[in-house]
Amino acid sequence: MNKQSLISGEIKASWIILAVFILIVGGVFFWAGPFRGSQVSSQVSSQPEERVAGADITVPNQEAIKSFDIEGKPFEFSIKEIKVKEGDKVRINFKNTQGTHDFTIEEFDAHTKMLQVGETDSVEFVADKKGTFEYYCSVGNGFHRQQGMVGKLIVE
Repeated sequence: MNKQSLISGEIKASWIILAVFILIVGGVFFWAGPFRGSQVSSQVSSQPEERVAGADITVPNQEAIKSFDIEGKPFEFSIKEIKVKEGDKVRINFKNTQGTHDFTIEEFDAHTKMLQVGETDSVEFVADKKGTFEYYCSVGNGFHRQQGMVGKLIVE
């Protein structure tokens, strides 16, 4: 064999090794990397969604969950009124920013646990009856509620 054919063979082998390396790295990146998560989220986002001011909506299995982020501090909730439709599935994400508080709606048996500063808890329920319902903090045997730590859930 001459010197030129040896160099040509080495170049071909280098290109083949480089191509195999790119395929392996690309395959690992695709199956374990961010593209895998993108496929899942694009399937979820192709489902119908409803936009509500002040709420995050997700749609698992065609059932919308109306999600509200509410913060609590002494004698006050960050959101004073929530409006939903009868039959809506509702999620309250409650974060305590000061003191000790919880979130309660008796008529829907919806209660978070008692939270210390910085803690969060969520509660879900179906708004299966129309009307206006009070949500409140039950700390202090109703003292926080009496001091104005209340809001309204309106189910239309």
